[in-house]
Amino acid sequence: MKPDSREPMDSIERAHLKDPDDASHVMYRYSTPPEFDGLLQRFWIPVWSVPPGQEAPQRVLQYPVSLVVVASDYARFYGVVSGLSTTTLSGTGWAFGVMCAPAAGALIAGGPMSAYTDRYVDVVDVLGAEGERLTTRVRAAMADDPHAEGSHAAAMAAFGDALRPLLPIDDEGRLVNDVVAFVEGDREVIRVAQVCDRFDLSERALQRLVQRRIGLSPKWLIQRRRLQEAAERLRAGSDGLGEVAAVLGYADQAHFTRDFARITTMTPGEFAGRQRRNT
Repeated sequence: MKPDSREPMDSIERAHLKDPDDASHVMYRYSTPPEFDGLLQRFWIPVWSVPPGQEAPQRVLQYPVSLVVVASDYARFYGVVSGLSTTTLSGTGWAFGVMCAPAAGALIAGGPMSAYTDRYVDVVDVLGAEGERLTTRVRAAMADDPHAEGSHAAAMAAFGDALRPLLPIDDEGRLVNDVVAFVEGDREVIRVAQVCDRFDLSERALQRLVQRRIGLSPKWLIQRRRLQEAAERLRAGSDGLGEVAAVLGYADQAHFTRDFARITTMTPGEFAGRQRRNT
């Protein structure tokens, strides 16, 4: 599996609440091959070096997808974190992860994703012996140089071999992929009823689908996309807080501020100020 050099390196995504002056790591990202469309979205590889005695917290508003991550000292399957996901980097190290498509979590877990919300398990718990092989191959590939394209290619091949047996995607999986794409791709979607109308589903049927395949609710999907876009707009600094609230469909700035602060532990003003101080 050859790395796709067209993918940007170390760009900040809308899900990441990264401080502009955080130089703790470099992030490599690669597209997944077309054969994995609907199952996998992309590979991501942080390689970090943090000075002794220091820490570098990484805060993420996670997308509505599961993750499979192998590092030198752990190998895990992650469900969706409903709040703010925080990983604290220290020392030197690397991790090699694949961001799954919404459909994939239940296929990897072999059951509803509601059992994995806000938690992770060892990869072996969900993939068995295949998880052991995956871990061994990725660690061997990354041992010599975690920055090298050749290392990345070998590790991606290991992920592909481990997850290819899950193909093809089932009909329900394709439906939940479409539901998430609709919510994430249209900021005009601010009510669950709009999703129900688009897919001709009752609210109860939609609730069951999203709970089973993602582990959360349709309302959470909408709220998460709004907060991610808010962070992206605040980082850009082109809009005032009132404008951001209005664009995202909030009734008023106060409601937007409460929602943002409840999840991120920062008010929108504090987050925007941190971005300006460090640019």
